[in-house]
Amino acid sequence: MTSKGIFSFFIGFYLLLFFAYLFGPLLIMGATAFNNSSYPQLWPWEGFTLYWFIKLANDQAMLRGIGNSLLVGLGVICLAVPIGLAGAIVMTQIYWRARALYYLIVVSPLLTPGVIIGISTVLFWRQLLGANQPLYSGYFMTILGQATFISAYCMLIFLSRLQRFDRAQEEAALDLGASNLQFFWQVLLPFLRPAVFSAAVLAFLSSFENYNTTTFTILARTTLTTELAGRVRQGSNPSLSALALLIITITLIGAILYEIYKRREDRREKARAAVAAAAAEAEGEPAIAAA
Repeated sequence: MTSKGIFSFFIGFYLLLFFAYLFGPLLIMGATAFNNSSYPQLWPWEGFTLYWFIKLANDQAMLRGIGNSLLVGLGVICLAVPIGLAGAIVMTQIYWRARALYYLIVVSPLLTPGVIIGISTVLFWRQLLGANQPLYSGYFMTILGQATFISAYCMLIFLSRLQRFDRAQEEAALDLGASNLQFFWQVLLPFLRPAVFSAAVLAFLSSFENYNTTTFTILARTTLTTELAGRVRQGSNPSLSALALLIITITLIGAILYEIYKRREDRREKARAAVAAAAAEAEGEPAIAAA
């Protein structure tokens, strides 16, 4: 065997180990959801069953936690995405010497432990609103606490997209009489549409799986993560494997749909760029001919 063959063998062996380590537990967990056993195990196999999916569908506490997670996730999207967009736009507008300090301030929530964010959120809003106010609720506290650091993730997504924006479009729009608001709605926001979608997906997923901050801010209510944590401490059963399998399936479908959407947007951008280049070339030909 040549050195190239040995190198290819070890690369293949490494990839096999890597994917086995990455997806092996997920496959085993998914298989345990169909085993007719009271404990999540793959062996011995006691027979195929869908009982654990039916039990999961009738688990009111788990369904309530999923509903709360969805509600909080939507609230985080509505709050974190606009804040992240505003932060990214401000980053491109402020004086360049102040950008390093501004960047350090806006990304500092990412460096703060979720436990600290959760406790400080509850204490601050309790002092500000009072414990008996309607806004002092688990939903409101959790949305605020999670949006504190998730908005920084959204800002980073918008910043990466804004780096590709041609500032000449802004100057052209303003020179043609457009106001700053018209420029934002008609030029900048359409350009940021893929980033808005990406930031919304990231905000929802980060909110849906968050545990550290949610544990302190959700107060008397539960989300999916806090409910799962309590169930695991009490003892696991295959209905949790069924839930995990459903979440993985939905995530994969969402990732595939997002990839399809992203590729379509890339094709549209390339088509628009080709049309613009052709139009510019057509406009330049008479001038060249006249010269």
